[in-house]
Amino acid sequence: MFTPSALSRITRCYSRAAGMATDWLSSAEREQFLLELKATGWMEVEDRDALHKELHFKSFNQAFGFMCRVALQAEKMNHHPEWFNVYNKVQITLSTHDCGGLSKKDIRLAKFIDKVALSL
Repeated sequence: MFTPSALSRITRCYSRAAGMATDWLSSAEREQFLLELKATGWMEVEDRDALHKELHFKSFNQAFGFMCRVALQAEKMNHHPEWFNVYNKVQITLSTHDCGGLSKKDIRLAKFIDKVALSL
């Protein structure tokens, strides 16, 4: 859960490689994106600035296929989820470690994850 100070701050992310500001979220963007993502089942992680979602599939093969599609996109984005898989269940946590919290990269990856999950 976010405190008012967390919602009001602007998070700036710095690329370790380039040293440039990238993918930061303004307070207004953050609030809007969180509303959209919560409507699709994403939850805020209580003890850190991150998003979490648990997905259930018909089988292990379907869950693993989903993970492969997400992994390919994550590699293209150079942004990798924390995830855990047991049989047909996949748990995903998104946060940008360079920022110490959520960034636009997390939002883009969460939306991609939702799109892939809906297509299966």
